[in-house]
Amino acid sequence: MNDTIRALGLPDPDAVFPNEYGTSCYIKNVVKAPNIQIGDYTYYDDPADPAGFEQNNVLFNYPEFGDRLIIGKFCSIAAGTRFIMGPANHRISSVSTYPFQVFGGAWAALAPPHLDQLPRKGDIVVGSDVWIGRESVILPGVHIGDGAIIAARSVVAKDVPPYTVAGGNPVRVLKQRFPEDLVRLLLAWRWWDLPPEELAEAVPLLCDPDLDAVRSAIRQRLEK
Repeated sequence: MNDTIRALGLPDPDAVFPNEYGTSCYIKNVVKAPNIQIGDYTYYDDPADPAGFEQNNVLFNYPEFGDRLIIGKFCSIAAGTRFIMGPANHRISSVSTYPFQVFGGAWAALAPPHLDQLPRKGDIVVGSDVWIGRESVILPGVHIGDGAIIAARSVVAKDVPPYTVAGGNPVRVLKQRFPEDLVRLLLAWRWWDLPPEELAEAVPLLCDPDLDAVRSAIRQRLEK
């Protein structure tokens, strides 16, 4: 695969800093936590410390809790975006939300284990070709569909459908990006999974604002 990529002159998905600007980082190549999964070509852009994504932007991540952060391919994540993992939550089923157990002493002996009492929202799942705007916050258990756009400084507290634009606090869908038939074609095509040579050939189509031509071309590809 890497030989094909080099032969075609394509960006190297295993690079940490893929261009000369030094602000964009292919984060799958720097993240180490076993419960974080990130696809090829997904980048985090930050002038301060883009390679520090795991430490600075994935908060309250304790893999032993059991939740995961899954981000697809070709996502664009702007500076200051934060993913809040499940252990950030507090117990809400009892009279007090205070985490007595974590402060030790007699409290630790008397209180139930902290992680066992936290509400479990599930994995954060971000599809492919998602653009997340600057300083957005993604909360535990949220799913963001393929091709979605999240406006800057949004708080994503609920699922966002594929190929929609969503924003606000809490987030709400503002509009659908494309007609429903084109969305169905895009989800069936899954261009982000194409082999390198086919993807390179498809780049002009992916950048074409003539949606009728795009629709026709995708249909032809799916019929082959």
